[in-house]
Amino acid sequence: MEAKQLAVTGSSTPQSPVYRALLRAGPSLRALQQVHGHIVVSGSHRSRALLTKLITLACEAGSIFYTRRLFLSVPKPDSFLFNSLIKASSKFGFPQHTVFFYHRMLGFRIAPSSYTFTSVIKSCADISALRLGRCVHSHVLVCGYGSDSFVQAALVTFYSKSSDLGAARKLFDKMPDRSVVAWNSMISGYEQNGFSREAIEVFNQMRELGVEPDSTTFVSVLAACSQLGALGLGCSVHHNVINNGLHVNVALGTSLIIMYARCGNVSIAREIFDSMNERNVIAWTAMISGYATNGYGSQAVELFCQMRAHGPVPNTVTFVAVLAACAHAGLVHEGRETYANMRQEYGLVPGVEHHVCMVDMLGRAGLLTEAYQLIKELGPEEATPAVWTAMLGACKMHKNFDLGVIVAEHLLEVEPENPGHYVMLSNIYALAGRMDRVEMVRNMMMGRSLRKKVGYSTIEVNQKTYLFSMGDKSHPETNEVYQYLDELMSQCREAGYAPVPESVMHEVEEEEREYALRYHSEKLAIAFGLLKTKDGMAIRIVKNLRMCEDCHEAIKFMSVVTKREIIVRDKLRFHHFKDGSCSCMDYW
Repeated sequence: MEAKQLAVTGSSTPQSPVYRALLRAGPSLRALQQVHGHIVVSGSHRSRALLTKLITLACEAGSIFYTRRLFLSVPKPDSFLFNSLIKASSKFGFPQHTVFFYHRMLGFRIAPSSYTFTSVIKSCADISALRLGRCVHSHVLVCGYGSDSFVQAALVTFYSKSSDLGAARKLFDKMPDRSVVAWNSMISGYEQNGFSREAIEVFNQMRELGVEPDSTTFVSVLAACSQLGALGLGCSVHHNVINNGLHVNVALGTSLIIMYARCGNVSIAREIFDSMNERNVIAWTAMISGYATNGYGSQAVELFCQMRAHGPVPNTVTFVAVLAACAHAGLVHEGRETYANMRQEYGLVPGVEHHVCMVDMLGRAGLLTEAYQLIKELGPEEATPAVWTAMLGACKMHKNFDLGVIVAEHLLEVEPENPGHYVMLSNIYALAGRMDRVEMVRNMMMGRSLRKKVGYSTIEVNQKTYLFSMGDKSHPETNEVYQYLDELMSQCREAGYAPVPESVMHEVEEEEREYALRYHSEKLAIAFGLLKTKDGMAIRIVKNLRMCEDCHEAIKFMSVVTKREIIVRDKLRFHHFKDGSCSCMDYW
């Protein structure tokens, strides 16, 4: 490019040499700066159109400070420049600067347009600026854009991302014409804030009204199915994706992998993974994590090795998945090697989750001294309650009561309001036969008004989710479920099952123990599932807490007596029960 050529005209039309030079430069900072110099030399710096194009390209190039410097050099910016800059800064990831330009725009008394508000509201959502977003919302109403469909959709997204779902839903319900973007915002808002059932309800409403979902819709719905363990609906969504001819991109493919893995169907998750033309680190990590949580530690480690050889560079989340797989599969050598490779090969600093996995791995393997030493070598910020909790679980597993009490008492000091620590300490005292101490811990909980978290289990039958809690009699078919469960447990006892009373020995009286164990939520959910599904069908349930030892033992016998595969997803992992054994190999 020659200065002489650029100096021919100061015109800012698309046919002018200067404008064409800007287009050729594109979002390349160095090239833009060269063109900028020629613009000044040629005298074209007074052209507002040229400056607007230069400034927006500088923003796209990622140099926000150069962008701001250029902007501040413009003596009288007009609405076109402001709108272009606000849109560009929002689109290319500079939300704080979007807000800055918006305030400057108001300072120049230039009226915002619907495009202005859409970009500014998006930026408020990106930085979770709830108070500022509400002020912008008020300005929207004052300026008369409250009925604009694009602005409304942006506001729904903003309130959803800011966790104000009440405001989001109120706006959404008032919208006369809801675009697919608005529907997606409401669905993802519910899902990302943990309201998966509500997300699925909105999705069903969307389908009833004949609104065609897109890949973004399916990604959010699949995430909701993953949270609920709703395999039936997840499969239906998968079929919709296929029938609609949607391209399974990385985001959608990864969502399918996570859904199938979190619903306990790892084989289909792997089929989808293998069929993907493009895989990023998130997709690889999702598949490794799927293997890990379903008890396939060796496969997780093998896939991790393939990733290192042929895939993208693993990140800290990938290492958490592999270390968790090693912990639950007893792969101590592989876990130590993986932990060391984080620093040595990839320069990654282990975080709390990695330390938790290492303590968990060593503890489960019975290497309590090594696990305890690892904790003592950590700094105060690294030795978090989660690390100590993993150590406490290992002490209970291997019945090391002396160390367990030390660890539990430390946890009570740092987290005195966490009822889980009291329950674990109570369990340890009970297993050691120290019932006086059990009573002491119980009194401490009562004194602090702390209660053990209520456990519940859910099961999906014909795409409808049913919830059960211990001793639950709210279900309309309670009598039938209880009668069937009683018969089933009798068959299990004949097959060799014996209750594990230590699971509740410190909570109830002697004559109540077997009753309390029999009617745990997972047993009720499984009994209901067996009653309501065809012979040979796998039973899948989701429990919000860790499964107790008695239920784990009982379900093994249930799988023999009923000749069914029973899949339980508890708080920590999956258990695949089949023919009297569990995929965790009792290593959980």
